[in-house]
Amino acid sequence: MARKKKEQTLGGIGEWVITYGDMVTLCLCFFIALFDTSESTTVQAEQLISSLNNIGMGGSTGGNTLSPGKLAELGNTIGTLPSMEKGRVLGTAKKKAVSLFQPEIKSNKVRISSDERGLVISLASDAFFRPASAELDIEETRTMLMRLAELLKSPELEGRKFRIEGHTDGTPTDPAGPWFSNWELSTARSLAVLHYLTDFGAQEGRFQVAGLAATVPIADDSTEEGRAYNRRVDIIILDEGHL
Repeated sequence: MARKKKEQTLGGIGEWVITYGDMVTLCLCFFIALFDTSESTTVQAEQLISSLNNIGMGGSTGGNTLSPGKLAELGNTIGTLPSMEKGRVLGTAKKKAVSLFQPEIKSNKVRISSDERGLVISLASDAFFRPASAELDIEETRTMLMRLAELLKSPELEGRKFRIEGHTDGTPTDPAGPWFSNWELSTARSLAVLHYLTDFGAQEGRFQVAGLAATVPIADDSTEEGRAYNRRVDIIILDEGHL
């Protein structure tokens, strides 16, 4: 007498659940494939990663996905989150900047990044200024500054505000030199960049200028390499939330 195949049981769950689970997984893969990271803001990307991590850890269960979370408790609503259009504008500007300054990026004269303030174009002070000076080495940097001015004048950035921030390392200035402290030096370098950008056609009224001395380091200031990274001038294309 032939043995009957032992029927598989699913613990009381219908077989349709397996098909449903496969369909949900395929839909998730489809929408991830559609997500263009080059046109998303840093905040949007972090929100997506956080959501996927929560799902994998069982943090999101059926029926609870639309319940108010911490963002709602803080007073944020869909209307206050960054729009996709804002993210697209800065995403397009970032692509253009990377293309324009590719030679300088390779030689570490320019770094391009983005944070909560917007798109940040960092100029390495050692490549643009003479040591302990706010005088731009214009013969070496003229072409690059002209390209930067053209980027800031581009139609996709119409109406945007810009902020120029000067930064130094923590080494004190020479008391016998022209700068009483790094505050004056960092501010003077910001102003020097502003003057050349406006000379090349950028609109002066769209800029803010600040000198932050050594208060915002991005690397270890106890090493020579770290100090070189900290000596910089940042040109920030501000997000609309930081105007």
